[in-house]
Amino acid sequence: MAQASGDSRIWEGHPSQWINFGLYLICLLTCFLVIPLFIAGWRWLVTKCTHYELTTQRIFLSTGVFNKKTDALELYRVLDLQIAEPFFLRLFGLGNVVLTTSDRTTPTFTFRAIHDPRTLADMLRKHVEACRVAKGTREIDFVDNDTNL
Repeated sequence: MAQASGDSRIWEGHPSQWINFGLYLICLLTCFLVIPLFIAGWRWLVTKCTHYELTTQRIFLSTGVFNKKTDALELYRVLDLQIAEPFFLRLFGLGNVVLTTSDRTTPTFTFRAIHDPRTLADMLRKHVEACRVAKGTREIDFVDNDTNL
């Protein structure tokens, strides 16, 4: 994906199949119906075909089994990041990194069920700041100090 000059790949990954554990368990318990096996297989394929890529300037999300769709998010648009580690995912060393952005099409971007989310969050923070410095972008918060409301 990293095709622009000066844009190099830093990290890439997929969501873990552990996010589908509940569905897989239900499908296993009802496998005598045969259809749940197809549902579990489809979910496995959808998760396997989801691909995250972080470059020095963008985040790419590729999804789709038959038809591929790739969304790109400029790093300088990231406003805030949060690490969410639900108990079940934490058992397996997984977590979610949730980004709040100023992008109109993607106001919230989530790296779901990835290994070592803290390392990814540190990489993101470092490269977001580097992109902002390179582009001269600043975030300005407007606070309404009107006490009559």
